[in-house]
Amino acid sequence: MEFSTQRTQEALNTLSFSELKPIQTAMLDQFKTDDQLVLIAPTGSGKTLAFLLPILETLTNSEVTQAVIIAPARELALQIEQVFKQMKTGFKINCCYGGHPIRVEKNNLLNSPQVIVGTPGRIADHLRRGTIDVRTIKTLVLDEFDKAIELGFEKDISAIVDELYSVEKRVLVSATQQENSELPAFTKMPEPKILKFIGEKRNEGTLSQFYIRAEDNDKLEILKDLVYRVGNEPTIIFCNHREAVERIGELLKINKIPVGIFHGTLKQEHRERELTKLRNGSTNILIATDLAARGIDIPAIKNVIHYQIPLKEDAFIHRNGRTARMDSDGNSFIMLKSDDYIPEFISQDLPSFDLSKIKTVNLQTKYATVYVGLGRKDKINKVDIVGLFYKKGGLVKDELGKIEVLDYCAFVAVDYAKARQLVQDLKSEKIKKKTLKISIAR
Repeated sequence: MEFSTQRTQEALNTLSFSELKPIQTAMLDQFKTDDQLVLIAPTGSGKTLAFLLPILETLTNSEVTQAVIIAPARELALQIEQVFKQMKTGFKINCCYGGHPIRVEKNNLLNSPQVIVGTPGRIADHLRRGTIDVRTIKTLVLDEFDKAIELGFEKDISAIVDELYSVEKRVLVSATQQENSELPAFTKMPEPKILKFIGEKRNEGTLSQFYIRAEDNDKLEILKDLVYRVGNEPTIIFCNHREAVERIGELLKINKIPVGIFHGTLKQEHRERELTKLRNGSTNILIATDLAARGIDIPAIKNVIHYQIPLKEDAFIHRNGRTARMDSDGNSFIMLKSDDYIPEFISQDLPSFDLSKIKTVNLQTKYATVYVGLGRKDKINKVDIVGLFYKKGGLVKDELGKIEVLDYCAFVAVDYAKARQLVQDLKSEKIKKKTLKISIAR
């Protein structure tokens, strides 16, 4: 394979990056000489670009599929697609995942994209149907491989590896170091080059950890008290099971605490909406399973609350990894019943958090999220939305927040006090001669 370093520089310029991170430089160098690479690096270290840039170096202008990237979660697959598109390379990428009609993807794949990213189940399905031409695929990336195996995708990944017989470069990405360094045989990587960035000193803030014990065993009351004191800043409340996420979410909503919920069985549109609301500041509190611990695009989190303690140390580390990042300090709270104990993998010397010494805060967010039922596939962009919301909606600059345009819809952060009236004013308007579907995102 030949490499074009000019492409990397152009991509970095487009992303406004002044220089490569060490993890990205290492991957570019090793990708030239090694056919089997294992990258071990934590969330937030820049590993998505670390494997996208070497792929970019090898792509040709031929309208055939040349690289496949497998990710365990839809959010991660969509995030990878978004980063690739942001580089404005001129190459086509398609994202394939469950939760929406496969016929849409089949139509997109008729004109083969140079890069395909997707979840194991959906990619395996396309391979069985013959909708992906495997003959020209030279690069395979297995992102968050440890998480994929944990979620039970081993059979699908094994089938994918077997089907992609023309692959010359294999890259396996993981956030954790496996106890047994030997990879499963189905990966077809018997002697990989290991690039390990776990434990490197990074630009991070200070993580303060506490425990809170509910002496009367009512953790929900203690959770409410804690949220009333810290919930004005981005917060994730982690539970071990989706049933607990749903139950705690409903109980907090009954108490008029604005929260979002996030777990693997929710519809894709719901999951995208909840993450968008967290990113644009119209939700500060997300109740989630460990699906939110890594591999998804969310903003810097101030507080991580372990409503239920995970069973494994890795999960605990990944949860805490959502906070105290990029020079920002963060907090981690462990919630205990009166007879609960702190597992051995957590420090036994954690201080207790005294709720009585902290004042309550206003949980009302600055923004509400407005749903627009038109997106990129309708030729709608951010400029169209800004123009309509300013001219016909009567908003001024400070009343319009972050805008995210997806394939078939858009989410817009609007000043909370103006959102309802805006929806009322715009419900009969059009964008580019298309009838506007607009509502408050719930």
